[in-house]
Amino acid sequence: MTLLILGLLIFLGLHSVRIVADPTRAAWVARLGENRYKGLYSLASLLGFALICWGYGLARQEPVVLWASPRGLSHAAAALTLPAFILLAAAYVPGNGIRARLGHPMLLGTKLWALAHLLANNTLADALLFGSFLVWAVLCFRAARQRDAAQGVQRPAGSAGRTGIVVIVGTLAWAAFAFWAHAVLIGVAPFGAR
Repeated sequence: MTLLILGLLIFLGLHSVRIVADPTRAAWVARLGENRYKGLYSLASLLGFALICWGYGLARQEPVVLWASPRGLSHAAAALTLPAFILLAAAYVPGNGIRARLGHPMLLGTKLWALAHLLANNTLADALLFGSFLVWAVLCFRAARQRDAAQGVQRPAGSAGRTGIVVIVGTLAWAAFAFWAHAVLIGVAPFGAR
């Protein structure tokens, strides 16, 4: 559990700098330069992510069950992850209506992903991992919206064609992950036997 917690502190801590210390981040970028800052940030983020994966894997070997998790919640989780994947795709396809309307679709997708996994899982490691990401995504989305308002950010309306591409790409990515990659990478088949 220690490695999981350390990984979460590093990864989410780094990704929380804009929430709690945006001027400090700006000072570091000015001191180091944009590319050097991004390089160091990326390396530290990768370290945190690796520790999360390693720590979560170890914690799953000796699970501490917190509550009984009804089978139906795993179906609800699978349903919630579909819009999460669509929101993730919306973060990367320029000129789509979802991003224009919501502003920060990746953070909203992260919220749905974390909530879905909290519903479907019932161990201490799950609560730490997915609960931390849910709280982080809520706070980060709020901070991003406040920055947008302070800066008067206006997003042009997205096109229907690009929005359609987002929905198709997100749905295909969800299907590939739900029916194949999740079992291969995580060891759990969302639609398989539990």
